[in-house]
Parts: sequence; C-alpha cells; structure tokens
Amino acid sequence: MNIIVTGASRGIGYALVKKICESGNHQIVAISRNYTKLEELKAECQQINPDANVFPIVFDLASPAYSFTLLPGILSHFDKIDLLVNNAGMLIKKEFSALSDEDFDDVFNINVKTVFKLSRALLPYFNTAAHIVNISSMGGIQGSKKFPGLALYSASKAAVAVLTEAMAEEFKERHISVNCLAFGAVQTEMFAEAFPDYTAPLQPDEMAGFVADFALKGHLYFNGKVLPVSLSTP
Repeated sequence: MNIIVTGASRGIGYALVKKICESGNHQIVAISRNYTKLEELKAECQQINPDANVFPIVFDLASPAYSFTLLPGILSHFDKIDLLVNNAGMLIKKEFSALSDEDFDDVFNINVKTVFKLSRALLPYFNTAAHIVNISSMGGIQGSKKFPGLALYSASKAAVAVLTEAMAEEFKERHISVNCLAFGAVQTEMFAEAFPDYTAPLQPDEMAGFVADFALKGHLYFNGKVLPVSLSTP
C-alpha cells in the first residue's frame, strides 16, 4: 500500500509507522517538522522490515506551501494513495479566559484545517477503495467528560469528527472511505502536557497496533463513523 501518516515524529504517529512496517512491504510517507526524529524513525523501520520503504518529509502543516512543497514531495515517491492517516495535532492548555485569538487560530489550523487541506490536496490521487483516517479525541465527543484548560483542543477535535462525517458523504462516489478514531488516554508527550499527574492505561505502541489494523482494514466495515477508542477519559 501507499500510505501517508502526519505527525509521525512522536507519540502514536511514530509508533504507527513502525507498526505498519511490521504488517507488510508498504510505501510510507512520514510527515513532521522534526528532521532528526523522522530519520530515527526511518532507521528503526529499516531494522523492523528492510522491504518496507519509509520516506520522511519535513514539512510544517501550518505552512501554506502545500501545492508548492508538500504535494510534489509526496508525489515524488508515489502517485496513487491507498491510506492517509491525519494524525498531526496540537494542544494548548489554558484557562478559557486566558486564551487568545492566536491560540484559537493555532489549534484549529493544526487540528482541523490541516485535515481539510491535506485531504483536499490529495483527493485526485486516491486509489479506489482508499481509506482516510482522521484522529480525534474523546474530548471531542459530545457528552463526554471535559477537562478545564482544554476547551480549544476539545472543540477542534469535535470539528474533526463532524468533518469526517461530511467527507465520507462527499467522497462516496469516489469510493473513498473516511473514518475517525477518538482516542481516550494514551501516554504520549501531548497527554503528559495535559495531565502531568496522571498515568494513562495505554502506551503509544499499544494504541498504534489497533490503529494500524483499523487503518489497513477498517474501511471494509466502516465509513463515516466516529469510533471511541478508550479505556479511560483520561
């Protein structure tokens, strides 16, 4: 498969690329701003499966240069896409009254707008029966427990969930499935920023195992679904 994973330099994204390498001889574009971590990821993946190809692309998803930089970089490795995992995310923890307009823009630009922009840019290149997996959070599920300081993060992840449903409807005629996984507590760097005094019940590689399997096979059973994946919240 030809696969793209954003937010690949740490946490679940990093672990996910490695898990996908374990599952077959895939071609994987791994996107992040962190060159050093992407090179480490590539080296680890080569040890896991020398026949799987990981292509690091250093790119800031907040940049407007999708058409000029990111898209040509992806298409230099493959011109058809089977799987896109929109995993990149950003968290700002502040009391509501302390949040700025810039905080709002930063969080929504990374957590929501990048999903829209990258999916739109790649739309002509998806294979039939391709799968887009958007990563949300239990904080973005209506009626779930909310936590102080995470208003923007939770609201942005709720937007990702609804955007997923809308994308799935619009992409039906193209035979592209779009689903959303809403994570509960996983012991990532981002989770530690939000809950420094709490230890999550799952490690990134444990969640990544589930996500890899779902990303590769979930479109056979689901489309337009927002699926909670959580042992606890947090």
